Amino acid sequence: MDSLVREKNSNFQKDRFKKGYMDQLTVEKLINAGAHFGHPTHRWNPNYKNYISMKKNGVYIIDMEKTSQCINVASKELSRIVKNGGNVLFVGTKKQAKDAVQQAADRCGMYYIVERWLGGTLTNYGTIKKSIKRLLSLEKESSEIYSNLTKKETGMLERERIKLADLHRGIKDMKHLPAALFFIDGIHEKIAISEAKILGIPTFGIIDSNTDPRGVDFPIPANDDSMKTIKLIVDYFANVIITASGGEMQSEELINEKSAVENPEKDLDLKDETNEDIKTQEIESNKESIE
Repeated sequence: MDSLVREKNSNFQKDRFKKGYMDQLTVEKLINAGAHFGHPTHRWNPNYKNYISMKKNGVYIIDMEKTSQCINVASKELSRIVKNGGNVLFVGTKKQAKDAVQQAADRCGMYYIVERWLGGTLTNYGTIKKSIKRLLSLEKESSEIYSNLTKKETGMLERERIKLADLHRGIKDMKHLPAALFFIDGIHEKIAISEAKILGIPTFGIIDSNTDPRGVDFPIPANDDSMKTIKLIVDYFANVIITASGGEMQSEELINEKSAVENPEKDLDLKDETNEDIKTQEIESNKESIE
């Protein structure tokens, strides 16, 4: 009987990977990630009140039911944009968001900015394209730029190349303006949002209780300081993009599930070893959010 159940579960999991199955982002998952923790009550935006369920220990608690509804609306619109051939620019220049944003954008084949936002990246994209062109020429070792230069001059060009590579690595191949902007933290990325609004580019983003949601087309009310929350949400939207573009999802969650299906005994051994570490990370994440 056990072998039949295991075989059935194995076949179900294999079908999930084959069909590009995508788990829904439930309220329970959001709460476990600490997405419901807002800012202290003295640091809030009154226009955010519709997304607040209560306050506890001097901290606003975000209504995860509303968050789930916003995620569903945003995912449908983002899916529509991608199906129509549009590209998405992910922006996450704050420390907590950099790694998660870059990994998610790379996985779904979209563009990203994780270093500082250069003013005019969207509204003055012609100048940015010239800067990218300069970077591409510096990356060619056979370029005429390097001919007949002293050691000092070569060193200066190398430093310029490294600087430009850091600034433009996520948009180096972006030939035209994106069809959508997805950001983390509406206050931290206010310049990017402002430029997108000027050009009529729809904005999607995670906003905390200190942010005015009226300035965002598709706001996602959640804790924008928790690394676990950020990763959970951006990974979900990366999956939305992959599904809309007809690709195959390879999220960490699905990869781990696939490993568990193929190596059930190994997975059971790892659960005991990692359970305590997971609990510790969750507690630290929630503490950081409250602070």
